Amino acid sequence: GDNKWTMTMMARDADTGMLKWGYQKTPHDEWDYAGVNVMMLSEQKDKSGKLRKLVTHPDRNGIVYTLDRTDGSLVSADKIDDTVNVWTHADLKTGIPVRNPEYGTRMDHKATDVCPSAMGYHDQAHDSYDPDRQLF
Repeated sequence: GDNKWTMTMMARDADTGMLKWGYQKTPHDEWDYAGVNVMMLSEQKDKSGKLRKLVTHPDRNGIVYTLDRTDGSLVSADKIDDTVNVWTHADLKTGIPVRNPEYGTRMDHKATDVCPSAMGYHDQAHDSYDPDRQLF
């Protein structure tokens, strides 16, 4: 199954400890990407001009996720670059990355040239955000 609480970004209410939202980046993480990378907070305007509180996470699975950190809704999920081939794209309605079967692991198929590799695309090195230029 999806192993729902693995590879998940979560937010808790600081006063009550109750879960506010959870977002799973790689359902059934067969590659063991783990997704332990830094999460960067920012406040930026969306396409309609509304200022939003965001969290951005470049993941080891090769996708950069941006979520509204108040409610966990997905704003964007884009491949880090075009070498990422385990996914065709991320479905913005469901939030789930769409697997490319050619690069999946299973008993009846030997996948080669998988990107990201088992080490992941973006590891634990830190990123930063410049609020003046609104760039990561």
